[in-house]
Amino acid sequence: MSKKVPLINRDLSWLSFNARVLQEAEDTTVPLIERIRFLGIFSNNRDEFFRVRVATIRRMVKWPHKGKQMFGEFPNVLLENIQKIVIRQQKKFEKIYESILGELKKENIFLVNEKQLSESHQQYVRSYFHDQVYPFLVPIMLESAPKFPYLKDKSTYLIIKIAQSIKEKKWKYALIELPTDVVSRFLVLPATDHQRMIILLDDVIRFCLDDIFSVFTYEKIESYTVKITRDAELDIEGDISKSLMEKVSKSVKMRKKGAPVRLAYDEKIPDDLLNFMLKKINMDKSDYLIPGGRYHNFRDFMNFPDLGKKNLRYNIPHPADHPDLMGQRSVFKVIRQKDVLLAYPYHSFHHIIDLLREASIDPKVESIKITLYRAAINSGIVNALINAVKNGKQVTAVVELQARFDEEANIAFANKLQEEGAQVIFGVPGLKVHSKLFLIARKEEGKTVHYAHLGTGNFNEQTAKLYCDHSLLTSDKKITEEVVKLFSFYRDNFKTGMYKRLLVSPFNMRKKFLQMIGDEIKNAEAGKPAYMYIKMNSLVDAEMIKKLYQASEAGVKIKMIIRGICSLVTELKGYSDNIEVISIVDKFLEHSRIFIFANNGDERYFISSADWMYRNLDHRSEVALPIYDKDLQKQLMTYIQIQLNDNNKARIVDKEQKNEYKKRSSAASVRSQDDISRWLNGKWKPEKLVSATIVEKTPATLLNIVV
Repeated sequence: MSKKVPLINRDLSWLSFNARVLQEAEDTTVPLIERIRFLGIFSNNRDEFFRVRVATIRRMVKWPHKGKQMFGEFPNVLLENIQKIVIRQQKKFEKIYESILGELKKENIFLVNEKQLSESHQQYVRSYFHDQVYPFLVPIMLESAPKFPYLKDKSTYLIIKIAQSIKEKKWKYALIELPTDVVSRFLVLPATDHQRMIILLDDVIRFCLDDIFSVFTYEKIESYTVKITRDAELDIEGDISKSLMEKVSKSVKMRKKGAPVRLAYDEKIPDDLLNFMLKKINMDKSDYLIPGGRYHNFRDFMNFPDLGKKNLRYNIPHPADHPDLMGQRSVFKVIRQKDVLLAYPYHSFHHIIDLLREASIDPKVESIKITLYRAAINSGIVNALINAVKNGKQVTAVVELQARFDEEANIAFANKLQEEGAQVIFGVPGLKVHSKLFLIARKEEGKTVHYAHLGTGNFNEQTAKLYCDHSLLTSDKKITEEVVKLFSFYRDNFKTGMYKRLLVSPFNMRKKFLQMIGDEIKNAEAGKPAYMYIKMNSLVDAEMIKKLYQASEAGVKIKMIIRGICSLVTELKGYSDNIEVISIVDKFLEHSRIFIFANNGDERYFISSADWMYRNLDHRSEVALPIYDKDLQKQLMTYIQIQLNDNNKARIVDKEQKNEYKKRSSAASVRSQDDISRWLNGKWKPEKLVSATIVEKTPATLLNIVV
């Protein structure tokens, strides 16, 4: 193996992941409104990609050689490659959107524009416009404005061309921001003849342009949608006289004025109007200009109207109660006796809120410590913590103010907790606190007993309905003693602590994972069973990938489920001969991190908050925890095996990033998210599936997993 580690560029790999999201919108077996929702997810993902990644690459164009060290190729070349892929994906996006519109018509659902309204609907739209929309519009005449208005990130605009005299080429230009922050993007029109019609806010405004510009005499009026994306990087200034909260607050405000990194526009916009706008916003045709269709900001389509037709949406089962916690009056009593492993969204997240609520009123509970990265709006978690304070408990919340795009929300609930009397710690200097922990101290028979939560996802009851994550609830002293050390570190950053069981970044996680991979290499070389099952969101870190290549070369069988970015090159002779990677994109977002090592027959199991990325391993506070309970180990193995057997929503991650669906090797159809839901709800037993269809390279010792 050569010294240079073969890698797929992380940004191009991310675009390949977003292409898998677009595949869901294209898939005719997916319910129609869900397909529209995937268009919205694809669009929202791409917006964030431009705001963060493309903005970073653009900043490095001035330092091409340093940029090549960071990205693996010169920034300008990478930007050109991204541009080609994005434009190609946009064309596919438009075709899928048009196809979906045709399918909606078969369901008697029509998206109509301002020129397709019946007389009765015209009256309805005009009345709606004057009552609900017009009060929030701020039309700006661009010739008379003292300066060109600032175009906000995430906002959609209509840029308008008013021809007062077409022959004399007398034109006026105007700009209107769509007020989607106060008015829905969609207006459902009164039903007629069993038909449902929907008009977008863009077209409601277009229909009433005559009313808006009635003071002008003109021969023709045209309007086109434009949208700008801005650099979202926070500049946390070094003024030591200001608190971190003040710095983050100021930086969030400055983010809204970040440099433009992309302009998306209606491809039918006239050249004179496009050139006029480009000049005003200091962009040119060498910048990221993305021509598209009539509508932009498709992220709004994630909230497409339901219309009450059940066949157009997924039938999502209600999260089940965990069998160990079902009907129990005290969660503490259960955890005292055994560890509990929760799997979302299949299990109810309310078990977590119930535990914190119980702790808030339990007279034996002395304190609660928790890390908060992204909490829900009107968070039940935060409310339980406030209730605990009011009941005399000592509450400490480690709030990460630099959780990207959630900074303002985190500042708000941090203030709320402080006002109620909780101690709030604003992260750790130089580290993002991304661990998913809480620790409850309870006095029992004169001794302090600790109960801990360690997980893969945020304390957010809303995302827990959509994200596949795992949580462990435990009172095991081997674990809780180290969680105590970790919270001591958050309070006093000099007390880093020693961790024998937890893998804690940036202290020992990288080293321990490398050691465990090294052990598999030694076992393979000694002719012993050697394998790894790895599930993550992203695999980017070059050192970890190099070690995986070495393991593959030594004969270690490696199977991975990587939802998003995968910089490891599969199918590369001499490097990844023994590595298989799939990605699952389905109705829920795969988010849990699971690691299983053969360990010469004494398997080691971990769940973690961290992916294998440089930032997670070296610049964040993350935790991977061992799962000791044999029954819980079997649960995790079964979970992984069901996903590896997925032949409906699993894509093969190959070196060419073709995103081909995994072919069925048998008559059994496996859609892992549906089957895991049925399994955890006691409606399906996977023994036959696991033993019959597990991939040939899987060691024989794993074939008898029964849960």
